[in-house]
Amino acid sequence: QVQLVESGGGLVQAGGSLGLSCAASGSAFVINDMGWYRQAPGKQRELVARITRGAVKNYAESVKGRFTISRDNIKNTVYLQMNGLKAEDTAVYYCNIRINAVQADYWGQGTQVTVSS
Repeated sequence: QVQLVESGGGLVQAGGSLGLSCAASGSAFVINDMGWYRQAPGKQRELVARITRGAVKNYAESVKGRFTISRDNIKNTVYLQMNGLKAEDTAVYYCNIRINAVQADYWGQGTQVTVSS
C-alpha cells in the first residue's frame, strides 16, 4: 500500500522561507513523476511544481524564481523549497506521485502553509 508522508509547512512572514518534504513508501514499482499542488480556501487545487524521474521540472508561473522542487530517487522523497513567500502562497500543499506501471496517482494528506503579510 502506497503511503505519502508530508512534513514541513507552518506559519511564516511574507518574504520568508519554508521547506516541504514528502516521503513515499510501499510501492513495488518505480515512481515516475512527483509533484506539489496547493489549494487555497474557495479555490481549486492547482499545480505548484512537478519533477520527472529524470529531474525535468516544471513550475506554475506564479512561483517561478521563488520555489525549487527536487527529489531523491533513492529515498523516494520529493522536496519543495519555498523562498520569497507571499500572502497569496497561503494554502494547503499536497504531495502527489504518479506510478505509470499501475496508471495511478497518489496524494499526501496535505500540510498547511500560512504566510502573514
